[in-house]
Amino acid sequence: MTATPVIDGAGLTCQLGGRVVFAHLQLQIPRGGFVGVFGPNGAGKTSLLRALLGLIPLQGGTLQILEGDAREARTRIGYVSQSEPKEAEGRLSVAAFVGAAWRGERWGFNWHLTALHQAVHRALERVNAAHLASRPLQSLSGGQRQRVRIAQALVNPARILLLDEPLNNLDPQSQQQVLQLAKTLTRQENMTVLMTAHDINPLLPFMDHVLYLANGKGWMGTVNDLLTTPMLSELYGTPVTVSEHDGMLSIRVGNGFIPETSHHCHDHGTQP
Repeated sequence: MTATPVIDGAGLTCQLGGRVVFAHLQLQIPRGGFVGVFGPNGAGKTSLLRALLGLIPLQGGTLQILEGDAREARTRIGYVSQSEPKEAEGRLSVAAFVGAAWRGERWGFNWHLTALHQAVHRALERVNAAHLASRPLQSLSGGQRQRVRIAQALVNPARILLLDEPLNNLDPQSQQQVLQLAKTLTRQENMTVLMTAHDINPLLPFMDHVLYLANGKGWMGTVNDLLTTPMLSELYGTPVTVSEHDGMLSIRVGNGFIPETSHHCHDHGTQP
């Protein structure tokens, strides 16, 4: 990698509840890259995103974000969690929901209102949702709601966007819209996007790099480099078969599919 990584981690180690989630993880994520983050249930995908945000501690390693101290970069990282916000069930408008995450930096009531309005409008425009500003959040479809949640993550000046399983429970068309939005942000705004997912296939046409977590280890590379039988076999420590049919990948551990396309469960808190 010739350019300085926007996320540069060496020897990252995370433990929760006395269990090692990942150890000695190396991360060198380029500016403007779209990274798909995959792994079995409990491999630590959510924990990694939360560690990058400083929400859970790292027990080892060094981490630089945006070429500086990771703690100072938090305000320039947008984050969309797996869990649906409580506001989604109320009458809160889209504009109010997006604006709730905005923080002004100057005194003055009139300036504050003007800047807030402009920030919300810009964020909604970036996700093609400006026409939804006055709608109640609860009236939106799943795909619209996810785009609005991304707008909230972008209402402040973010250079990195962390999306934790944003495709869950979306129909294929809505999944494609979210993926295309993420790709547009990387291409047009040079933003860095990390997206966790269970199913690899929807991300294949969009992502630039793959980060795979399993058994406390992690590997990062291009799709062609990483999603291979030898690499995943080494990562899992057991025979893995990767095959392709009509552009779709099938990944098997032994005689069964790995959890990317099987039953979904979250990895929150002490269950990373």
